[in-house]
Amino acid sequence: MKVTVNGSRCQGHNRCMILAPAAFEVDEFGYAFVPEDRQEVTEDRREAVLAAARNCPERAILVSEEEG
Repeated sequence: MKVTVNGSRCQGHNRCMILAPAAFEVDEFGYAFVPEDRQEVTEDRREAVLAAARNCPERAILVSEEEG
């Protein structure tokens, strides 16, 4: 599973940081992003990342079931 954030949709609510802090980072303007080395979701982060995607008010978190 792969996760990314659509930067043009993110409004900086940062619910993702509360729900899955191991997957997301916040830039200097308060917008979330996923560092390249964390885009591949490990099994131990799977539920947290899915919860973050479900709780994003802007639906900016993109989760793909494909590898890589």
